Amino acid sequence: MIEDARGAFRRLHEAGTFVLPNPWDVPSARLLECLGFSALATTSSGFAASLGRADQRTTRDELVAHVATLTAAVQVPVSVDAERGYAEDPAGVADTVRMLAEAGASGVSIEDYDPATGRIDAVEVAAERIAAAAGVCARHGMVLTGRAENHLYGIGDLRDTIDRLAAYRDAGADCLYAPGLTDLADITNVVREVGAAVNVLALRHGPGVAQLADAGVRRVSTGGSLAWAAYGALVEAATELRDSGTSSYLDRGLSRTLRDSAFH
Repeated sequence: MIEDARGAFRRLHEAGTFVLPNPWDVPSARLLECLGFSALATTSSGFAASLGRADQRTTRDELVAHVATLTAAVQVPVSVDAERGYAEDPAGVADTVRMLAEAGASGVSIEDYDPATGRIDAVEVAAERIAAAAGVCARHGMVLTGRAENHLYGIGDLRDTIDRLAAYRDAGADCLYAPGLTDLADITNVVREVGAAVNVLALRHGPGVAQLADAGVRRVSTGGSLAWAAYGALVEAATELRDSGTSSYLDRGLSRTLRDSAFH
């Protein structure tokens, strides 16, 4: 079953464009599966929020347990946001990826931002970590995504981002991801220059899925935005209840049909 999921996930990266939404717990994963999405990916910020924490405040053991729970709950492939790999050296990154493989992951992403220093890793350091992950992913048939975090941390140097993505491709990444890009011309340049599958983060003021598909983007993910939308709906409903004592928020609640399909 895991081998089938991994094969299906890899095939999704061969042609066309697909949306990879990011659940943060079992209910959200099952609902997204019921809505027909062909694969899912975890979100570090959404998962941390489900534990009452800020992003980058979860442990490797917590992530592995989370992934094992999600993969057991759905039939579709699950890729994993593994942040920087939860380790200080490449050998530790490889250990993390191995643990995620054993938990049933079909893919994994490794980023180049180090929260301990608050800086982006030197490209050589980041590429070595990607290479360590690539060896494990190859053995397990998992899709490896290399992430360049420049644009989430105020570094707008597109040339550096493209060079980083190319280095991660050469180190063994199957898919490349620079979250935070919103300009369609920049995204098109990335797709044209890196010569590999590209993931783009769907953002409120960024291009839509159809435009990204026309630009050659292979994969569109949501990051933590679905979690924040869900928590926002909770706050809106609770505010109505607190301030007016009414419950019109029930009109926007989950249908019984979908509840029965997802929660059984």
